[in-house]
Amino acid sequence: MPPRPGDRPRLPRPQGKLSTAVLSALSSPSTPTPLSPFPHSPLPSLRTPGPDPLLAPTGAEIQQADPYGADLQLALYVLYELHYQGFDGVDDDREWDPALLAVRRALEEVFLRALRADVPSVGAAEALDGLLVEPVADDGTSVSHHLLRAGRLWQLREYAALRSLYHLKEADPHAWVIPRLRGRAKAGMVAVEFDEFGAGRAEDIHAQLFADLMADLGLETAYGHYLDLAPAEALATVTLMSLFGLHRSLRGALVGHFATVEVTSSPAARRLADAMRRTGAGPAAERFYDEHVEADAVHEQVVRREVVDGLLTDEPGLEPDVAFGIAATVHLEDRLAAHLLDAWRHDRTALRTPLAVTGER
Repeated sequence: MPPRPGDRPRLPRPQGKLSTAVLSALSSPSTPTPLSPFPHSPLPSLRTPGPDPLLAPTGAEIQQADPYGADLQLALYVLYELHYQGFDGVDDDREWDPALLAVRRALEEVFLRALRADVPSVGAAEALDGLLVEPVADDGTSVSHHLLRAGRLWQLREYAALRSLYHLKEADPHAWVIPRLRGRAKAGMVAVEFDEFGAGRAEDIHAQLFADLMADLGLETAYGHYLDLAPAEALATVTLMSLFGLHRSLRGALVGHFATVEVTSSPAARRLADAMRRTGAGPAAERFYDEHVEADAVHEQVVRREVVDGLLTDEPGLEPDVAFGIAATVHLEDRLAAHLLDAWRHDRTALRTPLAVTGER
C-alpha cells in the first residue's frame, strides 16, 4: 500500500560518483554533516565519518555531470525524497542538513541549465494550445497508443512499475504550490487536489488507487520499491516536479507542469484503461485509468480557466515560467517515451533489471 508511518523505502544502489557521495552521507550517523569546503569549490563537503571517509565530488565535477544521466538524477531524486517519506535508517533532520541542501542546489543548477537550453521558448497560450493536439496513433511516439494497440501485459507491468515512483505520491509535489498562490489560482488548485486526494475518502486517494492497480498486475505496492529499476529518463520526470515544487521562484513552472499533466491525462488514460481491459490486467487496473478519464476532463477546464488564468492575471510576469514548465515537462516525457518504445519494439525490458528477476509477487 502507499506509505504508512515508519514504513519507508531502503536507500537505493548508487549509479556513479555523485549518487555514491549522497548515499554515503545519508548512510552515516544522523549527526549533522560537517561543513567543510569542497576542494576548489565554495560548496560544503559530504565527508562521512569512519576510517575511510568518502570525499564528495568537487563543484567542478558536479557542473560537468550529465544533467539527464542516471547518476545526477538519482542523487537529486534521493535528496528530494527527504522532503517526502524519507528512507529507512535516515534521520528526519537530514531533510535540512545544510551540506546536503548545498549539494542539491548545485545539482539543480546543472539540471535547470540543461532544460532551459533544450526546450523551446514560447508563450503560455501557445504552449497550452500545443497540449490539446493529440498524437497521431501511428506516428510511433505515443506510449499510450502503443500499449492500446500492441502492448503486452509485461510491458504494462513495466510501465506501472516506473510510474509508481510518482503515482504512489500522486499530487504531493503539486501541493507545494498551494501556499504560493492566491485567489482564483489557489481555489482552483485546491479543488483539483481535493479530488486527487480522494475527496475525503482514503480508499479513493489516487495513490491508493494506483497501489490497487499494481496489486492487480502482481507488482509490489511498497512506496519506492522500484527505484533501483528506474532508468534515468523515468527519474527525470519525477525530479522535475519536485524541483519546481520546492522552489517558490519556480511556482509558475510548477503550474505549467500541473497544467500539462491535467490537459493531457484524460485521452491517454482512456487508451490505457482500454489497454488494461484488452490484456485482462484486472478491475483495479482498469479503475485507476477510468477514474482519470472522467476526473481529468473536468480538471483540465479548472486548470486552464482558474489556475493558469488566475495566476497570470495576478502575476502576468510569470507567463514565461508557466510556458517553461509546460515545455520542460513535454521534453522529459518525450525522452521517456522514446526510451520505452525503443526497448519494447526490440522485445527487451525498459527497466534496469527485468521484473522477472526482482522477486515481486
